[in-house]
Amino acid sequence: MSRMTPFASPLLLGFDAMEKTLERISKASDGYPPYNIERIAPGQGAPERLRITVAVAGFSEDELDVTTEENQLLIRGRQVEHGEHEYLYRGIAARQFQRTFVLADGMQVLGASLKNGLLAVDLVRPEPARMVKKINISVSQ
Repeated sequence: MSRMTPFASPLLLGFDAMEKTLERISKASDGYPPYNIERIAPGQGAPERLRITVAVAGFSEDELDVTTEENQLLIRGRQVEHGEHEYLYRGIAARQFQRTFVLADGMQVLGASLKNGLLAVDLVRPEPARMVKKINISVSQ
């Protein structure tokens, strides 16, 4: 039995890469670290922005890495053990993580800031210019 996908319509051309991306995202659904995504309303001539806030308590700036790779925003964290510790109880795990967000075409990362254990990454999508292009029709005789 074949599975119907949202991109199976013959009218949707060139969306096969998006379908693969959606499948990959659905498989990688680890809940660590928790995050918020908020919309920041436009104001004073600034366009609408998005802010991704990731809870990274215990991570320093040097232990975090924010990069973009093709159309993905990658946030990685890797804590390094400093010296020998004798724990009576260890409830705070020093585990590494990688959180991936797929960005729409044209999305740009404005910057990232770390404050009070929260990493905030601001994104903007510039308003695309409307473009109408006339396609010439060739007639062969």
